[in-house]
Amino acid sequence: MQQTWPGIKEEDDSYWFSDQSNYNHASVFWNAAREGLLADGSCIHAGLRTRLTGTSFQDYENDVQQGFMQIEVDDIDRWGVEGIAERILTRVGTEVPVYLSIDVDVLDVAFAPGTGTPEAGGWSTRELIRILRGIDGLNVVGADVVEVAPAYDGVGEPTAIAAAQIVYEVVTSMVKRGLEVADSSKVKLVWKDEL
Repeated sequence: MQQTWPGIKEEDDSYWFSDQSNYNHASVFWNAAREGLLADGSCIHAGLRTRLTGTSFQDYENDVQQGFMQIEVDDIDRWGVEGIAERILTRVGTEVPVYLSIDVDVLDVAFAPGTGTPEAGGWSTRELIRILRGIDGLNVVGADVVEVAPAYDGVGEPTAIAAAQIVYEVVTSMVKRGLEVADSSKVKLVWKDEL
């Protein structure tokens, strides 16, 4: 659920242009797609609600060029949580290995103020948790939660709590799938106690 971003181009005549400007927290998936590291036709950006480049649709065009399916934050009003989860499962399937990256600022700033890029209009924590539970059939092999900035979190640390719950949902989904696969293949799990 990351935004692809191509970095700064030299022709932009930016004061900040450098080779290093193409490598930052927002360019990971853009670079991965450019290097052919992502499976074509199975990538998704969900929870999109802004254009980083002002009046241009460049960010969205970059997503399309790289084969990302886009799910706008407002699509939850049209399709509901179940519809979003269904679209993700349909797009990705349940066998392809999935790396799930969740940017905590997909949540509305009311639920996650402790982020470096707060923005109003995101999903609620409950909506995101329900989406994650709805896609628990994915073959998630790795995941991360990014953009949590404790210095900006408020009283009660709602962002940290939301991020911890997101991690819990993803990890339990991975464990559940692993147990189901082991059970379906009649693989005997051997527990080893080192004590």
